[in-house]
Amino acid sequence: MSIDFAKRNAAQAALKYLVPGEILGVGTGSTVNYFIEGLAARKADVPGAVSSSEASRARLKAAGIPVVDLNSAGTLALYVDGADECDAHLRLIKGGGGALTREKIVAAASRTFVCIVDESKRVQVLGKFPLPVEVLPMARSYVARELVRRGGRPTLREGFTTDNGNVILDVSGFTITDPVALETEINLMAGVVCVGLFARRPADVLLVGNSTGVREYKR
Repeated sequence: MSIDFAKRNAAQAALKYLVPGEILGVGTGSTVNYFIEGLAARKADVPGAVSSSEASRARLKAAGIPVVDLNSAGTLALYVDGADECDAHLRLIKGGGGALTREKIVAAASRTFVCIVDESKRVQVLGKFPLPVEVLPMARSYVARELVRRGGRPTLREGFTTDNGNVILDVSGFTITDPVALETEINLMAGVVCVGLFARRPADVLLVGNSTGVREYKR
């Protein structure tokens, strides 16, 4: 299966969820880049978009789509984004691209969250993909020790700074059987800005692209 073809299929399928005349939220990553390409052909239906990253902001502007600040936009009808892992309950691990905090904010501010992935991202239990945790730089060591105490193996994402000016710890070793509980626990650690578990606010719709088309799952 061509991964790029599967990603493109999922991204194209998400276009049917557009609400003409309403501002939408747009995430970050390789699959979302295909979605932005599709939006360029639907500009008449898109008065503006809220972006979860500076990279997507640049792509949206290049496609001729106005980028709007979330504080001005208010509640969004739709948010479209990818994921690094997803389970049968549409709970996700996100943050491989480093935009997890802004992605979580835009998802929380949206009525419908459509997640677009290729088949390789579906898992029975979350945790094979290292869990990203955005941390204030001064708290890096402390948070890493706390994650080790809980069975994780955190690694600093070398040479990377988030759009918010923070660092990311990528945590291996977790088998995440209760994503809501772990998301809550890590978020409560002093110095943690955001954890890349999207379990308290999972996707509403999951579009899984493959070589022949797309499978749709709803919560």
